Amino acid sequence: MENILKYEKLVNSIASKFSYYSNFEDLKQEGMIGLLKAIQKYQPNDRTKFSTYAVYWIKGEILEYLRKDKNIKFSKEILSLSKKVDICYEQLRNKWNKEPSISEIAYCLEESEANIIDAIYAKELILSSDYGIKEDEDGKEINLYDMVPYYEIGYQDDVLDLKLALEELSEEEKEIIHLRYFQEMTQSEVSKRLGTNQVQISRNESKILQKLKENITA
Repeated sequence: MENILKYEKLVNSIASKFSYYSNFEDLKQEGMIGLLKAIQKYQPNDRTKFSTYAVYWIKGEILEYLRKDKNIKFSKEILSLSKKVDICYEQLRNKWNKEPSISEIAYCLEESEANIIDAIYAKELILSSDYGIKEDEDGKEINLYDMVPYYEIGYQDDVLDLKLALEELSEEEKEIIHLRYFQEMTQSEVSKRLGTNQVQISRNESKILQKLKENITA
């Protein structure tokens, strides 16, 4: 039960990405089924953390549910953009010898990041039969890392663990981290924004960073 509650926000996050195509609560229910399967099947190892392992089971169940929904339609524009994303990705990867980010693809195609993400998910739904949790001819589960889409968004181990740790913070703690590390404000600027002093912000920030470290390594 503790694991289910701990990762419920992860299920919500994944389900929300596909809520454009179906009812959020239905998607969440399917995602929770995927989470339960991940808990039952996960075997700790050095290569795959549970948080990463769970993502693919959660997403696999949601995609399976959506794949059976005959009412999902895709516009010609979004399908055309999906093809452009593929071409752009290959060109940037070959040019830079690294995986291009969503923002880099968006800049290259002169599209918004939101449109790029929509195009990626639309294609993922169409090709989801190539994505779900599978077994080989001997009935052995295929390694999840062999099935990760090349432009999977935001689910790298370190990033995912940090996101989950951030969710454990209080609203006040989240605001301090947001202002300091996302808005890149100085401690003095944050103290003025929050109506306190720099010393207090410095102390709180140290405590928050330690808390994040403990949550990530837990």
